[in-house]
Amino acid sequence: MVIGSQAILATWPDSPASTRASPEIDALPRNAAEWQATHGIEASEEINALFGYLSEFHRAHGFYIDGVDESTATFPAGWRSRAVAREIDCDGRSVRIIAPEPHDLALSKLCRLDPRDAEFVRTLYEAGLLDRATLLSRLTAMTVADEIGARARAFIDGL
Repeated sequence: MVIGSQAILATWPDSPASTRASPEIDALPRNAAEWQATHGIEASEEINALFGYLSEFHRAHGFYIDGVDESTATFPAGWRSRAVAREIDCDGRSVRIIAPEPHDLALSKLCRLDPRDAEFVRTLYEAGLLDRATLLSRLTAMTVADEIGARARAFIDGL
């Protein structure tokens, strides 16, 4: 599962350059618990060791994969049931990517809201991928600190 900004490529492969500028892909292994039970190490740590920042993979391909876990991003309830799946051909192999639906992805960014996140969400909104009412409805159902919720709501109101 791809959960960071590059997850938008599952829905919008030709998105503007500003939404795909990150050299990092945040990957959340669907089988993380099984992996840890079998191998005795967190799947995210294994991903970071093999494909992370400054790894051989990073040097060879110009981007890296950051293994993350459930606590990395905050999503609205039910986000997995709305997730987008996409099959991609990769050197003759089919790879299935699962990513948050754009509203859920945008809300995860609004909970963090650094300047890059604000630009990212604004780009999605201006392109017509986001509906303000859907964002507000899902935000209301999220369990986040009052300050974070208020900041996200103010940003959505300003779109």
